Amino acid sequence: MMKITGYRCLTTQHDWGRPVGDVNGHVDSGITEVPILVLETDAGIEGVATGSTHDVDRLFPAIEGEDPRAVASLYDRMIARVFKSGHAGATFGGIGTIDAALWDIKAKLAGEPLWRLLGARDRYVDGYASGLDIALDDERLAALYGSMAERGYTSGKLKGGRDVADDVRRLRIVEEALHRNAEHPGLMLDANESWHRKQAVRHVSAIERELDLVWIEEPLRRWDAAGHAALSRAVRASVATGENLTGLEQYRPLMDAGAVDVVQIGAVWGVTHFLRVAVAAHARDLPVSLVGHTADAAVVHAAAAVPNTMPTEVQDLGSPIGVTIDQAFQDGGIVLGDEPGAGIRIDESEIAARMAGDGWRSAAGPHVRSHRTGLRLATERTA
Repeated sequence: MMKITGYRCLTTQHDWGRPVGDVNGHVDSGITEVPILVLETDAGIEGVATGSTHDVDRLFPAIEGEDPRAVASLYDRMIARVFKSGHAGATFGGIGTIDAALWDIKAKLAGEPLWRLLGARDRYVDGYASGLDIALDDERLAALYGSMAERGYTSGKLKGGRDVADDVRRLRIVEEALHRNAEHPGLMLDANESWHRKQAVRHVSAIERELDLVWIEEPLRRWDAAGHAALSRAVRASVATGENLTGLEQYRPLMDAGAVDVVQIGAVWGVTHFLRVAVAAHARDLPVSLVGHTADAAVVHAAAAVPNTMPTEVQDLGSPIGVTIDQAFQDGGIVLGDEPGAGIRIDESEIAARMAGDGWRSAAGPHVRSHRTGLRLATERTA
C-alpha cells in the first residue's frame, strides 16, 4: 500500500489579456490568482490540481496516511471530516481540488491519461466559447470571438443581463464572429443570478423576439427551484444552472421540480462531484455541461467519459504562469493528451512571484454580488 504523506500549496497568476467578469463586476487588470495543490506520497508520485486550496489544512487529516487510489472513499471521508461546519461554499472547492489531485495520482499509477482511466472512448471534448466578456467594448468582443472562431468554435456564451438592447446587439456580434463555422451559431446568455422571476421572463422573452437562445444561464438565485421551473415553462430557451451548487444534495430539489434543463457542474468542484451529478442527471434524462474550464484540467477528462455531456465552457486559450497542460483547443473543443494523469505540469521555479492586486478577490470583481441586484425598476445600459 502506498500512502499520502503531505501536501504543498502554491499560487500563480493567469493573465487573461483582457478585463474579465460578469454583471456583478469585473477584474479590470485581467490578472487573477490560481491556487495550485500538490499532494505528496511515499512513492514519490505527486498529484497536481488547480482550483482552490481553501480549508485544505482542515481536510487533509481525512486523507493523510491513506492509499490515494481509494478516491471515491476518500472523497466521502473529506465530506465527513467537515460534517458539523458543512462542506458547502469555499470548503467544497478545497475538497474538489484534493479530489482532482487524487485522480491525477490514480491515473499516473495506472500509466494512463485520466480520460482513458475513467472509461472515455475519445480524447475529444466538444466545447463552446465563453469570454467572461461583460467589460469588453464591441470591437474587443468581436475580436475575442473571432479568435475563438479561428479554433473552430461554433457556439458562444455572452455575459449580460443589464439591458435587453445591449444584450441583443452583443449577441449579434458573437453570432457574426462564429458564423464562419456554422450557419446558425449556438448563442447562450449568462445573467449570473441577477434577476428576479418576472424580470427574467421579460428579459429573455424580449431577446427571443430577436434571436434564438440555446439557453439562459443562472437567471435566478441558485436555490430557486420554483422560479427556475416557472421560467423554463415561460420561455423557449433551456434553463441552465448548477455551477455554484456544492454537493449532489443541492441539485435534487431543482431536478425534482423540473427546474433545470441543462445541468451545469463547476470545474472547480472536482471529478467525483462531476461524476455523481452526471449520473443523477442521466437518470432523469438530463444533459450536463462543465462550466469554468481553464486550468481545471482533471474535470474535463471526466466530461469525456460520461454519456450525457453537452459542450464544455472554454474561457481562455492560455495557461497560468508556470503551468503546462497536455491539451489543445482546436476543432471547436478540447483535445486531451496522452500524458499519464490529468496532464498538468508545473514549474515551481517559474512561479516566482505572487499575483499583483487582488484578482478574483477584488470587491469590484464578479465574485461579489452587486448592490441592488434584481431590485431595480430600470435597466442599466453598458454602452
